[in-house]
Amino acid sequence: MEHEKLTHYLEVLCQSGCETVNATIVAIEKNQPISFIEELNTEEQSIVLKELKAIMSVYDH
Repeated sequence: MEHEKLTHYLEVLCQSGCETVNATIVAIEKNQPISFIEELNTEEQSIVLKELKAIMSVYDH
């Protein structure tokens, strides 16, 4: 697993805005195909999901 690759995906998603991040979280949780991250394996997608949730938790308070 490449740390730089995952960091890139996280940066691009976060730059796309909160709506995109929230939609991505929901899609990953529902195992829906997401073209942007489809090249990531299941473990990498889980890491991205965990990181996105951590990032968005800042906005929940």
